[in-house]
Amino acid sequence: MSSSDLLLKVTRGPLAESLHRGHIAVADPSGRIFYSSGDPEAFVFARSSMKPVQALQVMEAGAADIYGFTTEEIAILCASHNGEVRHTATVASMLNKLRLPQQCLLCGPHIPFDPSAAAKLAEAGHKPSELHNNCSGKHAGMLALALVLKADTKDYMNPDHPVQQCMLDTVSQMAGFPRDQIILGTDGCGVPVFGLPLNRLAAAYARLGALSADNSPSSRSVAARRIVEALRAHPFQLAGTGRYDTRLIEATRGRIIGKMGAEGVFALMVPSLSMGLALKIEDGSQRAIYPAVTEALLQLGWLTASEGELLKEFHKPQVRNWKGTHVGAIEPVFQLHSRA
Repeated sequence: MSSSDLLLKVTRGPLAESLHRGHIAVADPSGRIFYSSGDPEAFVFARSSMKPVQALQVMEAGAADIYGFTTEEIAILCASHNGEVRHTATVASMLNKLRLPQQCLLCGPHIPFDPSAAAKLAEAGHKPSELHNNCSGKHAGMLALALVLKADTKDYMNPDHPVQQCMLDTVSQMAGFPRDQIILGTDGCGVPVFGLPLNRLAAAYARLGALSADNSPSSRSVAARRIVEALRAHPFQLAGTGRYDTRLIEATRGRIIGKMGAEGVFALMVPSLSMGLALKIEDGSQRAIYPAVTEALLQLGWLTASEGELLKEFHKPQVRNWKGTHVGAIEPVFQLHSRA
């Protein structure tokens, strides 16, 4: 990975016990970099942060209308959800509309991210199902797209499948980056994951936000508006109880929409500014994502004082021992550099 900057330090008493390095890119829809830290053109796997962009293809193909998806169901297309009852019920509703059993979801089961949901599942003596997988909404959308394309639903995760080829095209177009230069890997849920420069991930978000803010009747603009409106109306579906992605939308009343990805990735859009931000924590640590994102938003002036206060617990989280005693903190230490 390219040369990174020190973004955060983790203190314990008077010492910096651990350090997190990484990269940040702030860009417009063309990919032009306005602010950065580290290498804003470092190649990264977008992981789940690309889900709102991938959802465009489901919307543009007409799948949401053909199968009567609600705004909650459109929102969960973009989610890495907690596996709470409301999440699993939403995905189950989508599959019912598709007339497909949950076993058609090829993402595999895992224990719900939400501790309460996981405990209730265990207490009831039930094992987690594919519905509990944090990516089940995305996979339900892929199944819907496969049906619209009249393609086989049994191998929709294959990189050569029409669904994945359509999504690769959309990612390339939104990021403004040649599809043959996008590096493909396999995500945690089994589908292709996209590797591209960080500023191109920021550009994809900037473009999604800009499309959602215009009044164009084009199919892509309409799709972008519906996705952004769904996330604004149902931020819980994007993540869930206690999660930053949900809280960011709630705190800003939908003015800023962001999505995490595994291995220390985050991307966000500010539709009113036609700007996007993408971040990669070099060591993949999730604990470092939200303090860094919040600090960047404050430095950019994209959060008001009251919004910053609502996100205070994520900005400089306290380090506590097993008794709950405050023994340190996770502290941002970087300064964004203007590239204008």
